[in-house]
Amino acid sequence: MNLSLPFPASLRPGLAVALLLLLALAGLPPLAAGDDDWQELHERVSRGELVPMATVLDWLEARYAGQVLEVELEREDSRLVYEVEMLGPRGQRVEFAFDAASGELIGIEGVGIDDMRRRP
Repeated sequence: MNLSLPFPASLRPGLAVALLLLLALAGLPPLAAGDDDWQELHERVSRGELVPMATVLDWLEARYAGQVLEVELEREDSRLVYEVEMLGPRGQRVEFAFDAASGELIGIEGVGIDDMRRRP
């Protein structure tokens, strides 16, 4: 899957740090409990078990206009889910949910989503 985001690639390292901070503050046991957990997540991405966040952000950038407000990694039922909250061009807030293992878009919530879609 080819995934993207509405800001330059130079900002993505900062987004990764923000994601790590959000996870640490969210206290997602056992995923965000300590350094070993971060290492485990990194290894899972390296082994191809989890899609890199950059892939998800690339996918979004290609398809939706807006600014990323927040990125979270949540455990929902038995799977990990990337949640990305975006602010659209008309001030609308939309949350996208992606299966972290496959990169599949599994949900969109918000108002004015069609206004955010990029047209070919």
